[in-house]
Amino acid sequence: MKEQFDRDKIIRHPCFSEEAHGVYGRLHLPVAPKCNISCNYCDRKFDCVNEARPGVSSRVLSPNEAFERVLVALDRQKISVVGVAGPGEPLANSSTFEFFNLIRKETSDTILCLSTNGLELTNKVEILKEFQVFSVTVTINALRVSTAEKIYSWAFYNDKLMKGEEAAKAIIENQWKGLEILKKENFYVKINSVLIPGINCEEIELIAKKAKNIGIDAMNIIPLIPQGRFRDMKRPTCEELENLRLRCMEYLPQIKHYRQCRADAFGNLDDDRDMEIEMIYNALSYDYCETV
Repeated sequence: MKEQFDRDKIIRHPCFSEEAHGVYGRLHLPVAPKCNISCNYCDRKFDCVNEARPGVSSRVLSPNEAFERVLVALDRQKISVVGVAGPGEPLANSSTFEFFNLIRKETSDTILCLSTNGLELTNKVEILKEFQVFSVTVTINALRVSTAEKIYSWAFYNDKLMKGEEAAKAIIENQWKGLEILKKENFYVKINSVLIPGINCEEIELIAKKAKNIGIDAMNIIPLIPQGRFRDMKRPTCEELENLRLRCMEYLPQIKHYRQCRADAFGNLDDDRDMEIEMIYNALSYDYCETV
């Protein structure tokens, strides 16, 4: 029965099902401002309404504000999934779990999802189980420490700021340990890998192979958006991306219809409305709670 229940959730999940992505919508709530890793391809700008990329949000919401917007969205559109994807690292913010707690007090039916860099996964799987989070997406960009050193500037873990090889080791070790725990606990797990020309092109196929061996469910290879410290780098071509996906398909199902979403994304993937939920909410004259 549990397997069928999970399969039904996948069918209704617009990020995992090509059939669902034009029918059902998702809502990302930007309740997690702090981040514990500095990725060299990340540029976290706020109030940039014309950009649809990870790490961007028109504002940061308190858990109560986010919950009120969930109620509005569920009333206005066919939303099947509510998730937290930033704009920082969800697992490094207590506000993520305060928000999930509010939702679970209201409903047990809403599909909850979370995206993470994986650094805190080994410490947080139990609380994700507690709130019945269905799926977790983990961004995995490297297997080798030498590669990770080129991608990440620093990591903050166990109250310690780490750089260089120390940071790279902590990131890789915690990511893969976390993935193993997630699968043992029967989460639906997807990995995202950012294709960075000249840095990890050959490594992503190895990531797919290792992920298959621990039972990861799907993979999404994302082309680099040149920005941040990587702003002068070349963006992968469509041919490079497709060839890599074909090679990795030998190991894991490849999600190709996925969009690179803002931290406040709203709507279905064919009709992305991003900031519209904020305008709807304002029009209904709700009382605001104190912002983060």
